[in-house]
Amino acid sequence: MKALDGIRVLDLTRALAGPFCTLMLGDNGADVIKVEIPGSGDDTRKWGPPFIGEESAYYLSINRNKRSLTLNLQDAQAQEVFMKLAQDIDVVVENFTPGVMGRFGLDYDAVKAVNPKVVYCSISGFGQDGPYRNRPAYDQIMQGVGGLMSITGEPDGEPQKIGIAVTDIGAGMWSAFAIMAALNHRGKTGEGQYIDISMLDAQVAWLTYQAAFFFANGEAPKRMGAAHPTLVPYQAFMCKDGKYINVAVGSERIWERFCQGMEREDLKDHPDYATNSVRVNNRGAMVSMLQEIFLTRPVAEWVKDLQAANVPCGPINDLADVFADPQVLARNMYLEMAHPTLGSIKQTGLPIKFSLTPGGLDRHPPLLGEHNQEILKSLGYSEADVQSLMAQSVI
Repeated sequence: MKALDGIRVLDLTRALAGPFCTLMLGDNGADVIKVEIPGSGDDTRKWGPPFIGEESAYYLSINRNKRSLTLNLQDAQAQEVFMKLAQDIDVVVENFTPGVMGRFGLDYDAVKAVNPKVVYCSISGFGQDGPYRNRPAYDQIMQGVGGLMSITGEPDGEPQKIGIAVTDIGAGMWSAFAIMAALNHRGKTGEGQYIDISMLDAQVAWLTYQAAFFFANGEAPKRMGAAHPTLVPYQAFMCKDGKYINVAVGSERIWERFCQGMEREDLKDHPDYATNSVRVNNRGAMVSMLQEIFLTRPVAEWVKDLQAANVPCGPINDLADVFADPQVLARNMYLEMAHPTLGSIKQTGLPIKFSLTPGGLDRHPPLLGEHNQEILKSLGYSEADVQSLMAQSVI
């Protein structure tokens, strides 16, 4: 058993936010039917290089545990197939521009008419209402509009985006959470409902303490590089071998242990550094001094000594380091799975560890239209019907 065994999901998403949501559902047992455009499929199938065989590494990273059905939703016969599926589905997830599903006649109201218990989740850049609802949105744009880039980067440098598409992924995670909450509500009341997820809303919700600082004093937070706005030292330092260490001195008890691990007991009660408030006020001098100290030894030695003193610290790993890390390996976060054309493919593992209903890597990222016949025949279509739909480019 998996936590979502028996939950059926109709997935009309592409790119990243929606597919990440349905990846989370599929990893935990939901039967996810990924609806794609005939002939081309999800845009990310061609987002490369790098490619592995005919598929992009990007597509392979976020589409396991799904079945692929190709449907040209502009065709009435394809819409009929969709509605037959929708009659017995638990969840619909789509990330078209607001209004597109309505023009197809496949929006929430249409699905609800044949399936009142459906949970229908729409993911978009700016949401289903408001003055920006029809604007196109990609993660790069949203990290800027939502304020994230204004607080990311070096103080004297340009605004920077985070190295993964966090606004997309965040919207996908919010969507998966919302779907679970809606399914829980349905289990209690029998009611389905509509969910409106905005990438911008998701990003603004993540601002948390940075937003709180702005609310408190009316001043927009500044970029601080790898430093923390209210804790010192809490940042990265370069070491003798050119690699970096992160240290996080989050309390005065840790400050005492930090001084011990650095073999600088003289700093512990120094009037300029003894408490976090004075360290913040003397940030420039302290950081400059510590940087000179860290440059005297390689990163591995500093990590060893500071960890021995129970100071939160660690190296800044590249991905080669990450996927060789014994903790990452012990937690099964680096896995392989079989693939029908590629032999095997590497995948990140499942971050949620259930004691009774663990998820798994059960289905390879599907080939385009791989499950057309399987799904259509389950709806009562004959072999001749399927061939006819193919001939007419409906599937």
